[in-house]
Amino acid sequence: MKPKNVTRRSFVGTVSAGAVGTITLGGMQAFGASGTSNKLAILGGEAVRANKPWPGWPYVDKKVLEEIEKTTQSGIWCRIQSATGTVATFEKEYAKMMGVPRCIAVGSGTQALHTSVEALGLGPGDEVITSPYTDPGTISAILSARALPVLGDIDRYSFQLDPDDVERRITKNTKAIIPVHMMGQPADLDRFLQIAKKHNLFLIEDACQAHFAKFRGKMLGSIGDVGCFSHQTSKVVSCGEGGSIISNNEELLEQCYTVQNHGTSKQGRTETIGPKYRMNEFEGAILLGQLPTALERHVLRNKNANYLSSKIKDIPGVTPQKLYDGTEEGSFYLYTMNYNKEVYNGIPREKYLKALSAEGINVSPYITNGLHKEPWVENIMNRKEYKYMYGEDRLKQYKEEMACPVCDLICDEEMLMLWASGPLLGTQQDMDDIINAMTKLYENRDQLKSV
Repeated sequence: MKPKNVTRRSFVGTVSAGAVGTITLGGMQAFGASGTSNKLAILGGEAVRANKPWPGWPYVDKKVLEEIEKTTQSGIWCRIQSATGTVATFEKEYAKMMGVPRCIAVGSGTQALHTSVEALGLGPGDEVITSPYTDPGTISAILSARALPVLGDIDRYSFQLDPDDVERRITKNTKAIIPVHMMGQPADLDRFLQIAKKHNLFLIEDACQAHFAKFRGKMLGSIGDVGCFSHQTSKVVSCGEGGSIISNNEELLEQCYTVQNHGTSKQGRTETIGPKYRMNEFEGAILLGQLPTALERHVLRNKNANYLSSKIKDIPGVTPQKLYDGTEEGSFYLYTMNYNKEVYNGIPREKYLKALSAEGINVSPYITNGLHKEPWVENIMNRKEYKYMYGEDRLKQYKEEMACPVCDLICDEEMLMLWASGPLLGTQQDMDDIINAMTKLYENRDQLKSV
């Protein structure tokens, strides 16, 4: 199985809801009850889960369809046509759910991040530290402002940006940190808040995967200076594309509005440099249709994810994503684990995934390469504006210090990822299928040599 790089924009096209499986350990079946049940399905045995669909995604119900129809008939399709349209109403309702005074809706999570970077005044000559294990949109937001994305390594078991590696990469030009709440679980915010305060840095939360996740009583995105969300189709609150920005800083949010409105303030004055990133009314309608029941799905995902983790932790060689102290709830946009091939007699992850798929549980390696290994690095090294803004000596040092060995290990050997927006809305029996399939592979791991 050749792993595919999955981005916010391409994920759903790469893995369909009907083809995605889940990952966990629960009510174990007694394999061996029939003549072929101990035999791996990939070698001709009976599959644990054969031809059973998973809950579909994106979520659509009567309320969503009604909101779309109402918007179509209204003729109000652009947010500037009405101060009480779907986008403005979504902003109000989402802010209330997130426990913040205001929200600004935009066209994507990447746009939310870029708007925030610009609104904070970050630009040429400034450095922003973030994770190499994320969607390219995270660094695109920094590059679009012509700032320099400095990539820190990640923690091996949480898959989150490593605070220790971040602190050693801080320079006199560092102005902000963007921790990414990967898989919808909180990064180590206690440490990042401490580092940001110590070095007088902005803290931008990339919460694009982390809707409704909670850390020490607060919603992710509401803890740093500003928080950004994606509403792309695969996300747990989705509208095809779309993004949103939240903060407790009203002045900053006003600046975010101006930036995303091509630099034009609510007073109608063109005041700054800014792209046109406005969310349209159809996206707002879809989001409004989902919000009344979104927390019900959030609760179910957490219930199923916690059940999976309680069982999977007992399967040698697979470890559920580490959660930091203070984590209360996760988004569980993705459910991820660490694979230890040594427990499986050195069998590489690709064979394990192939065998798991044959049992009816399709899991992915997720991101193929960390962003530190992508061509954009050479691109900015050779751009005249980056040479001018940062100097060739700094760019040379930048490239020399780009190594992120833990990220490489995760990408090359250890990540196991189940897309969870739809599948984690399944039944406990669905979760047991995941658990039983993984248990079967462990108990019959000697057979993996023949895969």
